[in-house]
Amino acid sequence: MKKNGLVVVILVVALISIMTITSRVVALEKVKVGVGTCLNGICFPERTQGLKAPAPKGDYELVTLKGPGTFVSAEISKQGGTNDITFIILDIDGKNVVNLSVAAAKNWGLTQDNPYGLALLESEAGIKTLTIGYPFPLNFSQELKIKVTVSEDNVKQIIANVIHGK
Repeated sequence: MKKNGLVVVILVVALISIMTITSRVVALEKVKVGVGTCLNGICFPERTQGLKAPAPKGDYELVTLKGPGTFVSAEISKQGGTNDITFIILDIDGKNVVNLSVAAAKNWGLTQDNPYGLALLESEAGIKTLTIGYPFPLNFSQELKIKVTVSEDNVKQIIANVIHGK
């Protein structure tokens, strides 16, 4: 009798394993054809870039993404300028998420990785890059915008790269 019980247990474990593997394969197949949700990651990741060169004083929309989508991270680089009073703005679904100047990021000490999600880096060539990235991706249903307000002279260029998914 013990032998039959052991066989039943082995068959049940094997059946559960087959069902689990089958459900994962079906989910992955859905992702390949663009239906359902992605397992453990961002569906269809891509990079979108915006550039303004030169960037005289004014307001500029560098990247506009239509939803629905998922924001993973961004980096906005500024070359040139006289006082770092250039504001970097991230709006998601009409709500402001980030709005600070390069000078403010430096003054606040946001110059290394931190839980706030913003870090300002400066190259030896004087290019300043603000990175935006949170512990978890942010979903947007309507629209995501990366904008800048340049309030200083001699900005040679501003470039933004946004990593996002569907």
